[in-house]
Amino acid sequence: MKKALFLVLFSMCGSLTLFAQFKEDPILNLENEDKKRLNWGYFLGLNQYDFKFDYNEYDPAQNKTDVLVAKNFGFNVGLIGELRLNDYFDLRLEPGLYYTQRDLGFPGFSDERDFLREVKSTYIHVPLLIKASTKRLGNFKPYVVGGVSASLNLSSNQDNAEDNSTGTFRMKKSTYYYELGFGIDFYLYYFKFSPSIRGVFALTDELVQDNNPNSQWTSNINGMYSRAVFINFTFE
Repeated sequence: MKKALFLVLFSMCGSLTLFAQFKEDPILNLENEDKKRLNWGYFLGLNQYDFKFDYNEYDPAQNKTDVLVAKNFGFNVGLIGELRLNDYFDLRLEPGLYYTQRDLGFPGFSDERDFLREVKSTYIHVPLLIKASTKRLGNFKPYVVGGVSASLNLSSNQDNAEDNSTGTFRMKKSTYYYELGFGIDFYLYYFKFSPSIRGVFALTDELVQDNNPNSQWTSNINGMYSRAVFINFTFE
């Protein structure tokens, strides 16, 4: 699905570029929109979070294998603040609220109560991004975006004394990421509409180890890092 979404957006960019070459003098909407020093807006979107696990040295005697991850779609909503640097670069702050769920299957258990952990997360996610745009082509403008971000997981269970032995999966509250993506600005009659897709990759370990150092759930995990795809629709 991720590959299909990337192909769709690349196709949109190519088609719109060809269209602009044939339409020399389009009627420009929001002609002075990009001249503002500050710009504000909001976004709605979808997300799909995953985990990347780093394991300790494999021990065949303990029959330890990879943790299974079932991904689900979540929902994003947030605000946009943009500072114009020049004709091609903007600095963006996009604080938002992100809801998601990942289901983890741990090896070595026959009982679903031990095997399955539903990891529901509510993130306050704050990216600081550089947006690099092309020259405006009629009423649209492709761009790429990248930067760093931090999040606060309101459902982390980090301070909970219970762990997987009682059915509680724990994560750290704070996580740091880097982000890369691209999108297209469409200049409509009353507002600017921008669909975009972005990859998000955690830089810090999010796992809180179980109290028992020999835990069947976490002892073989050296690190757990979120990865995500964001599909956002912005209105400015």
